[in-house]
Parts: sequence; C-alpha cells; structure tokens
Amino acid sequence: MTRIARLMVANRGEIVARVARTAKAMGVHTIAVYSDADRNAVHPGLCDSAVAIGGERPADSYLSIPKLLEAARASGAQAVHPGYGFLSENAVFAQAVLDAGLVWVGPPPAAMAAMGNKSAARQAIGQAGVPVLPGYDGSEQDLSLLAGHALRIGFPLMVKAASGGGGRGMRLVLQADQLEAALQSAGSEAVAAFGDGQLLLERALLAPRHVEIQIFADQQGQVVHLGERDCSVQRRHQKVVEEAPSPAVTPALRRSMGEAAVQVARSIGYVGAGTVEFLLDTDGSYWFMEMNTRLQVEHPVTEALTGIDLVEWQLRIAQGEPLPLDQDELLRRFEAGGHAIEVRLCAEDPGRDYLPQAGRLLRWQPPSGIRCDHALADGLDIAPFYDSMLAKLIAHAPTRIAAAAKLADALDRTLCLGLATNRGLLARILRDDEFLSGDFSTALLARRFPDDVARQTPLPGGLQALAAAAVALLPATPLPDLWADWSRAKAVDQQVPLVHKRWQLLGIGSSFTASCGDETHRITDLRLTGPQQLSATLNGRPLRATRVRDGNTLWLMADGVELAVEDHRLSPAPQARALATGAVLAPMHGRLVQLNVRAGDTVQAGALMAVMEAMKMEHQLTAPISGVVGAVHIRLGEQVAARKLLLEVMPP
Repeated sequence: MTRIARLMVANRGEIVARVARTAKAMGVHTIAVYSDADRNAVHPGLCDSAVAIGGERPADSYLSIPKLLEAARASGAQAVHPGYGFLSENAVFAQAVLDAGLVWVGPPPAAMAAMGNKSAARQAIGQAGVPVLPGYDGSEQDLSLLAGHALRIGFPLMVKAASGGGGRGMRLVLQADQLEAALQSAGSEAVAAFGDGQLLLERALLAPRHVEIQIFADQQGQVVHLGERDCSVQRRHQKVVEEAPSPAVTPALRRSMGEAAVQVARSIGYVGAGTVEFLLDTDGSYWFMEMNTRLQVEHPVTEALTGIDLVEWQLRIAQGEPLPLDQDELLRRFEAGGHAIEVRLCAEDPGRDYLPQAGRLLRWQPPSGIRCDHALADGLDIAPFYDSMLAKLIAHAPTRIAAAAKLADALDRTLCLGLATNRGLLARILRDDEFLSGDFSTALLARRFPDDVARQTPLPGGLQALAAAAVALLPATPLPDLWADWSRAKAVDQQVPLVHKRWQLLGIGSSFTASCGDETHRITDLRLTGPQQLSATLNGRPLRATRVRDGNTLWLMADGVELAVEDHRLSPAPQARALATGAVLAPMHGRLVQLNVRAGDTVQAGALMAVMEAMKMEHQLTAPISGVVGAVHIRLGEQVAARKLLLEVMPP
C-alpha cells in the first residue's frame, strides 16, 4: 500500500479547488498547474504550490502530456489526479504517468482505452450482455459507407464522435437529407475538440431520460454502485441540471441498472470512480450509452445523499485501500438521503443561442446556505480558451420540491456580474411546472424554452428605469458624508440613451420620474449605500441593488434579476447605414478558425463568411446582407475581442 504524500492536479478551475480541499484534509501536499491564460487564476493559490506550464490554448497547456509530466517531475509530485475534461479520460496520459513512476488516481489505462472510444465500448458492452441501441460502430469511416449504415438503421438517428464527450461532435438527424451535413459538421467538431474524427451512428430516442450510475471499484476486485443521477435537463446534449434520485427510477429499477453498471465495470477490470450512462425509455427499458472513466462534474449530488467524499475514496483506492462500505449500506444511505439537485453556472448567453462569453468577472459572491464549488473571484478574467462552466451550485433537502426551491432561491442571491451567464435561466428551470412534476425527458429545454426569446429572463421596466437613473445621477463612488446631500435640490431633466431604450428623467432633488414611451416609473431616495450598493424607493417599494461599472457599461442586480446597460450619452454618431447593416462583428471573445472570403468577393445574405471558436464551441459568421466584401480586418488564427469589427459587406 502506497501513501500519497504529494498530489498534482492536472487541470484548472473549480475541480482543482475541489480535489485540493479533500487532499489537504487528508494531509496531502497539493500541487496546481496553470497556463499563461491562467497566470492570475484562483486555482493555483488554492494549492500548496503551483507550476507554470505555459501556453494559452488547451493543446499548448492542459492537453500537453510532456509539459504535465515535467511539472510533476519538477514539483516532486508522487501522484496525479486528472480532474475531469482535458486528459482525464486519455489512456495514453494515464500510462505515461505510470511509466514515470507516479501514482495515477484513476482507472487502469487498459480499462480507459476500452471505454474511451465509444465505438469500441459499444462492442465490448454488447458482448457483456448489457443492452445497446441498434447502430454502427465500425472503424470504416467513408461517408458513403456511413450513409448506407444510416439508411439501414433508420431515422431518427444520432451521429456521435467516437472519442470525447460533453455533447461535442453530436448531431441529431431526423431525415436523410440532413445526414451529409451532420456527418461533416460532427466530424470537424470532433477533430477540433478531441483530435479524432471517428464517428458512430446510433438509433435516436427522441424522448428518453438520461440516467447514469455512479460506480466504484477497488484494487481487490470489489465493485459497487452508489445509485443514480438524472441528467435529463440538457441543451445540445450538454448537461445543465443534475439530480438524485431520479424521479423516474424505482427501487427495483435502481438495482437493475446498478447491477448492469457493475457488470460493465467488471467486464473491463475497472478500478476507481466511474459513471455508466444509460438512456431510459418511458417503458422502463434502458440502453447503454457510454462510460465516463473519471469523476463526474455532478458527483456532489451523490455525495449529498450518501454522505461520502468521493474524492477521498478516489485517493484511498489509488493508495490500495479497499472499499469501506458494501452495496447494501450504500443503497440504504442513498435511499434515505433525501434529494439533491445541482446546476451548472456557465458563461453563456441563453438569449443569444447560448453564445459563449469571455471577459472580466467584475463581481462574484456565491450564495450562503448551499454548496457552491468554484474557483472565482472579483476581477478574474474568464478566458475564451476553455469550457464555459464557471461554478456548480448544489442544494440538498428532504424532498425534491424543497431542494428545487432552495436552489432557485440561492440562484437569486448569486452575484455574477460582468459577463452574461445562464443564472436566470437556471432559476426559471427549477421553478418550471413540468420540471417540478418530475415527468419530463431530455426534450424538456427544447420544448419549454425553445428559442432565444423564451430563454431570455424578462427584465422589469422598473429595473431598467432604475439603471437609467443610476447611470445619470449617481457618482462612480460614494461621496464623503459632508457632501452626501449636495445634489438633493438639483433639478433633473435629461435624456438617458441606453443600449436598447432612451429614458427621460424629470424631477427635482431626490424625487423624479423615469419615462420611456408609455412606461413611467416613480423613483425617490436614490442613493449609494456602499461602493457597489444602492438603494431607492421604486414605485413606492423600497429596493436594494448591487451595481458595478465597467467603462460605459453598468451592471445592476436586484430581486434576482440582473441587467447590463450601456450609457450612450457620449457615444459618437453612428456609422453610415451601409456599414452598420453590412458590418460583421465578433459576437464573443474567440479565435478565427475559418475564413472563407477575401476583399472584393461577392456574397449572398446568409453565406458563411467565417467561423470563430470559443470555449470549445464553433460559431458561424454569415453575411448580414448581399453585396461585395469591402474589407477584411482579421487574419486566420487571430484571437479577437467581442464586438470587434471583422468584416464589412457593402451593398451592391
């Protein structure tokens, strides 16, 4: 038995914080690594020591096996924990760690290889007697051959990247004329995300639940499961809300699925933490989907129900210790553990097709009363190179309804200002009647929040009026007490043009009205109560809000609703209409990975002009009008900021 004394976490962000917390409690010296983009990140400071590995993009840092091995050698690490994402399911990395004489906190490389390729995993699991959906999982990847297999399998059909996960390289094909484009786009996304363009085809279930089983295995041959997690609330095959237990799983079904998951683990000689994922149909039948050979993002909900620290179990098993609890005790704990729900707070704008966001986090304050796993701080730069998840919020309560209410309230109290997030949408999901009923499938988000308008959090007009007043009338910082009342007798009569609306403020002293069209709000006693706090009486109701400014942009949050407004009072005159309508701006921070036009080219409205990549996702830039490309302001491979002018199309 080998005791781990020095542990390197080969990852970044909140999972480093999570692993370090447990390792330190066990008396283990923790070592972080960080890229150039993360030189000012929070996670290096949460470990006992840290090693710079250079680079910004994942391929040059957290995906570089030589750099990580050198960091382990230089820091005197005895063991490596891979976290999740990046190289956590890479059997080559696991073997390299072992070959370097280090302890790998994870399963044997052979088991990882068996499950790391979904096509090979399907074949192995089918031979083990676990149900798999009809499909094609061969190595031949000729497009005409894939098309032939697709016609044999029938539609609807799912195209999947054989490597990787996280919803990348996946396309739902409803009919034959969509197949060619789906194969090409899934393949290119798979190459970009995982370095492997191999695809598999599988019969698609249009309204299943996504239910996964947490398993653990020790080096002595014992394998147990710790119940299920329901991950059916997804957008584009990426998990958004996870919970345990599943509203759709009975005790008998739990035991059946658990035994199937244990059989999967036994069949490949598994050791450590793993998750076997299934699609659950409405009739109670289930089908193997994939196995994640690592700790999952959503592991905290299992910890909440069982009272077990899963990272501690990982470390103890890596040291050669046996599993401390048997199957009966684990099921007893799980089924008596109440209910837990986790949400993923992501830097993305649900009202703009989930567009990834990067930039500076101006204000961060997690809510009290629940668990929040994060590695965030005021002023942190959110880089465009990595995954969009910022934090995880987890609520635990005796019942599902109570857990949902507790988590929704916590989201209302979460301050995350400076860039758009899905915080508001998460709270709305948790309060949605269909979600609360427990009777839903992976189609929930697409049905209940089908488009940008439905996903936008409604902004009360009163809050917009308050933002206009705060922009126009409040100083950047609180005034000294001696001067605090200097403006109370000042008359107010001014137009406040913001990014979407123009507000008229009329009044005197601390009492005035804010009007926009037919909408009017009464505001009194507006004042700063702290560097980032203000108070006012809005339409007769006392209100407190948090505000932060970044140049001409003001972020305001009150009553669980946030908004960002831009002060346009000093903005220059707008550009000519031709440029305004034909300008292609960067919708986000990101890198240009494809450029299809040159100056002088003729394009039609909607034509694909370029492709940007940010946070592992691609975003297509199309021509806003038909015309001639007047100018190209970007080079292939260049990293650009949001709203930068990239291309100009001049009308004919």
